[in-house]
Amino acid sequence: MNIIELRELQAVNTLVFETLGQPEKEREFKLKSLKRWGFDLILGKKAGQTTYFTAEAGKREVGEKYTEEETYFEVEEIIHELPKNKKIFAHIEMIHGRAYLVGDLREGEKNIEILRVPAGSILLAYFKKHKLHNLIEALRNVGTALELVKQRGQEGKPLPYEKLPNVARRFLRGAKDLEKESGFGRVTLSYWGENKDGDARFRVSWLLPTIALFDINIAEKADKLLAAFK
Repeated sequence: MNIIELRELQAVNTLVFETLGQPEKEREFKLKSLKRWGFDLILGKKAGQTTYFTAEAGKREVGEKYTEEETYFEVEEIIHELPKNKKIFAHIEMIHGRAYLVGDLREGEKNIEILRVPAGSILLAYFKKHKLHNLIEALRNVGTALELVKQRGQEGKPLPYEKLPNVARRFLRGAKDLEKESGFGRVTLSYWGENKDGDARFRVSWLLPTIALFDINIAEKADKLLAAFK
C-alpha cells in the first residue's frame, strides 16, 4: 500500500465527532481557581494607585514593597475571600499567534485586569501541580482551543465504529459528553487494531476550549479519559 492509498483510507475511515460552534473564550471562576493556577489575589498599590492585582502564590507578604517589570507594587492585603459583588472572569486572548490567559476582577461595569500570562505555560504548571500527567503528555498546541494528541503503534487502516474495542467506545462517549459540557469540541480517532504483541495501535486528536481546561473538574475528566485509552 502506497502513501496515497493509506491517506485515502484514513481520510475516509477516521472517526470524527464534533460539537460545533466557537470555542468558549470567557468563563467565571472562583477565587480558589486562582490559587490552583498558582496566584494570590492582592489589594494594594500598583504604580501608586490602589487596586487589585495578582502575584505568585505565597511569594509576597503584607507590607512588602517591590518592583516588577518596572512597575512599583505595595502589598496591603492578601485576599482570602472575594469581596462582595466582585467576580473573577478569565478569557483567552491571541497575540501574534500566542495564547494568553487574561484574568479580570469585575463588579458591574467596572473591570480590573489582574492577570495576563502565557496560557500554555500556566496550563502545564497547573497540570503538573495537580498530577494531570496524561494532559501534559497529550498537549500539543494552545490557542482559544487546544489540541490533545495521543498516538501509539504503526499506522494502518482505521477500524469502523462497530469493530472498536470497548475501551475505545467508552473514550469516545466520554469525550463527546465533555465536549457538550464545554460547549465545543472535536475528537478524531483512527484505531488500527493490535500489533502482534496485542498492543493497541491508534491515533487520537482532541480539540477542547482552552479556557475550559482551567476548570479543574473538566481537566480531571479529560485526564481520566486519556488515561483509560491505551
